[in-house]
Amino acid sequence: MTDALRPLLLDGLNRLGLASGLAEPLLAYLALLQRWNQAYNLTAIREPREMLIKHLLDSLSLVPHVPVSGSLADIGTGPGLPGIPLAMALPGLRVALVESNGKKTRFLRQTVRELGLPNVRVIESRAEAVAEPGAFDCLSSRAFGTLAEFIRVAGHLLAPGGRLLAMKGLRPVAEEAALPAGWIVAAVHPLAVPGLDAERHLVVLERSSP
Repeated sequence: MTDALRPLLLDGLNRLGLASGLAEPLLAYLALLQRWNQAYNLTAIREPREMLIKHLLDSLSLVPHVPVSGSLADIGTGPGLPGIPLAMALPGLRVALVESNGKKTRFLRQTVRELGLPNVRVIESRAEAVAEPGAFDCLSSRAFGTLAEFIRVAGHLLAPGGRLLAMKGLRPVAEEAALPAGWIVAAVHPLAVPGLDAERHLVVLERSSP
């Protein structure tokens, strides 16, 4: 699997402007995910090429919009997406993987140990129960409910001046219009994922000025 997918991954990294040295740790992560997925059903996507595009390259499309240092909490990270690829691409970023499912957090802890990711920690909890108010410069989410739900369960974790980064498919215009008071859409960025024809958008949220 690794040999067959390496050229595709290297091409994707090049198109995203990322270092080719990321290929080996990313392929090691993908191999772990595929192996554990057979027993734990961590993701519905099972075909390796599709996993590479829809999980790894999709996650890495977020890199230009994430600070190279500071702290990020990946909310509802599942098997570590986009948190683990971001942590690999941005070693100066401290990444917390927030996930309540025990099977998934076991996979995450094993992955962090096996791949040696010193800038990653796992928080086994529902996001709303994480008692670290204002601890993170950024919060990320990928397919995690509506924008309003993202704010409701995780907004308390955001530091003053921080941003919520919500990865979406089609631009969620109705969700943008239904934000709770005190929050605004700071930006919407189309995301170009190598090998993926479907639309992808990043919606950036922040607290409105008093």
